[in-house]
Amino acid sequence: MKIHEYQGKEILKKFGVPVPRGQVAFTVDEAVAVAKLVGGDVWVVKAQIHAGGRGKGGGVKLARSIDEVRQRAGEILGMRLVTHQTGPEGRIVKRLLIEQGMNIARELYVGITLDRDRSQNVVMVSTEGGMEIEKVAEETPEKILKEAIAPGIGLQAFQARNLCFGLGLKGDAFKNGVKFLLSLAKAYEATDASLAEINPLVVTKEGDVLALDAKMNFDDNALYRHPELAELRDLDEEDPLEVEASTSNLNYIKLDGNVGCMVNGAGLAMGTMDIIKLAGGMPANFLDVGGGANAKTVEAGFKIILKDPHVKAILINIFGGIVRCDRVATGVVEAAKNVHVKVPIVVRLAGTNADIAADILKNSGLSFLVAGSLKEAAQKVTQAIAA
Repeated sequence: MKIHEYQGKEILKKFGVPVPRGQVAFTVDEAVAVAKLVGGDVWVVKAQIHAGGRGKGGGVKLARSIDEVRQRAGEILGMRLVTHQTGPEGRIVKRLLIEQGMNIARELYVGITLDRDRSQNVVMVSTEGGMEIEKVAEETPEKILKEAIAPGIGLQAFQARNLCFGLGLKGDAFKNGVKFLLSLAKAYEATDASLAEINPLVVTKEGDVLALDAKMNFDDNALYRHPELAELRDLDEEDPLEVEASTSNLNYIKLDGNVGCMVNGAGLAMGTMDIIKLAGGMPANFLDVGGGANAKTVEAGFKIILKDPHVKAILINIFGGIVRCDRVATGVVEAAKNVHVKVPIVVRLAGTNADIAADILKNSGLSFLVAGSLKEAAQKVTQAIAA
């Protein structure tokens, strides 16, 4: 689950992570009121959407007077902000973060996420603050320093010091940097975060170290332990079909193709999308109905897939391990009749009772295209679209 920058900063403050003074605003008048409350003579007006690159898209602007705050807020609120992460459709800005301007001396980077090769969380820092970390990793990987966090122990002070030495921090900035990293690591662990990224992390001319930006993602599987975090979810920032799928406990991600995919198991879903592309097609979605596929979940899957107007055919690829193929086939037939699917449906069922399942589909009175292998299924679905 993703949250907005201002929400991430509120969480970080609770763990002692320094952030600039600021507050969310939903209207121009609120933005002006917040600026007066924050005080100072320079403010930053920041669009709040679930995407990076906001500054390049015109979603982050300086204001040097209250009148400018009003003007900037009016320009950004309601705009369709397009960044490299939103896609060409962009996002409508519905809220702003009004923050104090900072006396910046240096911009750095810090991020914490899971290193799957180590099976440990890792703190990464770089002197290249403000840049995309992927670009830094590709062009100058030596500028990224890492410290692994031992499970059950947490980030240690000597590790934080090593990272701050690597960043070239000195004096008060060094002491504040160590405290910052230790506090950030505690916030990450305590909230079951999957990502905590501060880009940029700024050092002021006074030696303060603050999170000028804050991106936090959380493990969906741990949200039951954090109901206060689950309340921060902004459905307006998510694809409506993905929201609908989550209410049916389906894992759905919309893509740009025309072949609707319904699969049980994430790995099988990835393989299915790959072979569709090899056959000359383009997957329209990732949809994992889970190990216990039945009439109810298949029907929900059909409804979600068919709400995408670009879908011209559906490929169902189910492996009957946990659930028997004949039960899945019965569910597919029942769901197809209830939903009245009008696009070609290719079905490939493998595993327990696959032969019985094939007979159920053939004798259903519906025009399923039954495939024996995944390669054949991909070929049939692409041919069905071309016909």
